[in-house]
Amino acid sequence: MITPLEHLSRSDRLERFFIDGKWLEPRGTAKGIVVNPATEEVVTHFALGNREVVDAAVSAARRAFVSWSRTKPEYRAGLLNRLEVLLEARSELFAQCLSLEMGAAIGYARSAQVPLAIAHVKVAREVLEAFPFVKQRGNTAIAHEPIGVCALITPWNWPLYQITAKVSPALAAGCAVVLKPSELSPLSALLFAETIEEAGFPKGVFNLVNGDGSGVGSALACHPDVDMISITGSTRAGVAVAQAAAPTVKRVAQELGGKSPNVILPDADLDRAVSMGVAAAFRNLGQSCSAPTRMIVPRALLSESESIAGRAADEIVVGDPLSTASTHGAIANRAQFDRIQTMIGVGIAEGATLVTGGEGRPAGLNAGYYVKPTIFSEVRTDMRIAQEEIFGPVLCLIPYDTVEEAITIANHTVYGLGAHVQGRNREVVKDVASQIRCGQVHLNYPAWDPHAPFGGFKQSGNGREFGIEGMLEYLEVKSILGYF
Repeated sequence: MITPLEHLSRSDRLERFFIDGKWLEPRGTAKGIVVNPATEEVVTHFALGNREVVDAAVSAARRAFVSWSRTKPEYRAGLLNRLEVLLEARSELFAQCLSLEMGAAIGYARSAQVPLAIAHVKVAREVLEAFPFVKQRGNTAIAHEPIGVCALITPWNWPLYQITAKVSPALAAGCAVVLKPSELSPLSALLFAETIEEAGFPKGVFNLVNGDGSGVGSALACHPDVDMISITGSTRAGVAVAQAAAPTVKRVAQELGGKSPNVILPDADLDRAVSMGVAAAFRNLGQSCSAPTRMIVPRALLSESESIAGRAADEIVVGDPLSTASTHGAIANRAQFDRIQTMIGVGIAEGATLVTGGEGRPAGLNAGYYVKPTIFSEVRTDMRIAQEEIFGPVLCLIPYDTVEEAITIANHTVYGLGAHVQGRNREVVKDVASQIRCGQVHLNYPAWDPHAPFGGFKQSGNGREFGIEGMLEYLEVKSILGYF
């Protein structure tokens, strides 16, 4: 099978931007690099955009919006269906790409990163097919209309998943988009743009500009012809985008950082609750904003929880992302690898009990951004490792004495993105969930629901993605009196 790099090199995509339905050569000489996290080697270069390229992309989107916003929902749904089919056909190419550019274990790329991304396209189509764009309220029509040109900024940790989570509902709503993926994971975005092109979307409806935050992200955030900007990233980046967007009063949707709690109630099935909690925290090597990396456990069960958590961590196989024997691959980039190592050192210095893992690479891995799955216990909620987003496989076990204290601990961060609650008494579980200040709560490890809205309270951002609420973000509300 042809590799992602061979495919993109043969088609000359690495040196181009997709604007107005064409693959355009760069208007500058700036280049970005793609580093293989498993080897730390530079594997390719790609063109970086600038303000001139952003202007061209936004102008193309503005022109396309005029007619695209007037198309029938059935037409847009048909194109989304075509996109879904093509993504399915290229799923292995995307899986190989994600493994190369951000270190995902190939098995996880195949079973989660790619299929969950495709699910967002399907959901957007399903929502579109059933969505009432005009409702009657007395003699007034309540109409939902596309907001306009949307700039979409996506991260490196779930590259394809976050692209489809933003692009699909925006296109379904009738918006035209300019996508700026992370400069650390540009390859999957180039493959996605090719798929959009083959699906037959009209020119200018989707535009791709690779680039960094200072060169492309800031230009999009302050651009007067961009009506909305949606960003998934760090809280710091979200604040910068909101500040840049403020003078033009554009809509800003932010899905930002998290430090999600996992409350283990006294009556929970402890073995299941803790072992599955470790798996959830270390999913994608902990590089998920909603990863439940604070496990809040009854003090009387702390020792037993440590033993269960340690055994669960021992089952993790960190290694070559392209090996099917590896359950977890490499951390996506050097900066994040260094951040994780620093925070593990902080946890040790703060006096937390190291259950397993620690600083340095796992045994036998002398190169690559590999990290030991690390679990701390006896963590106090005022420690840095309990407050700061580490974005890696580092789990904190925090003891509590009463359920009321557990809820207080769960809410004791500046974040409010996700949470988990485990217990046998469903009514108590639901009551605890109702008191946690966050945008999404998982009770007893349910199946993933792509229609469930996702987003944050507090410094985890605003707005929602997924499902009906995800598409509503890209729509304006117009009331037309005397319509009926």
